[in-house]
Amino acid sequence: MNVVFDLGAVLLTWEPVALVQTHFAAHAPTADAAHALASQMFHHEDWLGFDRGTHSLDDAIGRMALRLSLPGDRLSEVLAPMGERLEPIGVTVDLLASLRDRRDAGEDLRLYYLSNMPEPYARVLEYRHAFFTWFDGGIFSGDVKIVKPQRGIYDLLTERYKLDAAETVFIDDSAANVAAARELGWKAIHCERPSQVPTQLAAYLPVSTTLSTSKPSVRA
Repeated sequence: MNVVFDLGAVLLTWEPVALVQTHFAAHAPTADAAHALASQMFHHEDWLGFDRGTHSLDDAIGRMALRLSLPGDRLSEVLAPMGERLEPIGVTVDLLASLRDRRDAGEDLRLYYLSNMPEPYARVLEYRHAFFTWFDGGIFSGDVKIVKPQRGIYDLLTERYKLDAAETVFIDDSAANVAAARELGWKAIHCERPSQVPTQLAAYLPVSTTLSTSKPSVRA
């Protein structure tokens, strides 16, 4: 079985609404306004182009500042060090460690990641977090100039690692990304609460597999 993890909000903390509430409260004074501003910031082509690697962070910030009337210097302060801000989510990193141990003990498991992640953040994350060495492979959008839910990035992972769709389960916090995976014949889990993922994933793994999340996770 191939298990493919998204990173943000699955293995690493990613809370755009909280980010807006913390750093741009004057521009989004209510919860509804914070949700709206987070969507306008991170679900627009200004940001997606940075995710895709087709323009730089400075370009993304300049466009975002102009479009949303946000202070560019504040955007830079918040967004430039984002790779250092994304921290492991304990329950899912522990799950990944359990899967790694079972694979290393001979179980037929392969572990991959498929992430919309700009290249500058990707390099920081690889350096900071030891769990990247546990994967059998993976793709960052910024390295290949394609983002989820575009089919091409799923096809690239499939071709690069010879994945059998019927033997692949994908975990992502985006409903659109999950739907795209299912269209390819992958099994998929919509991660709305990381604490539920071990139980959700167990339903797709062989009956003989018992997942444990009791082991402490390794942090870089």
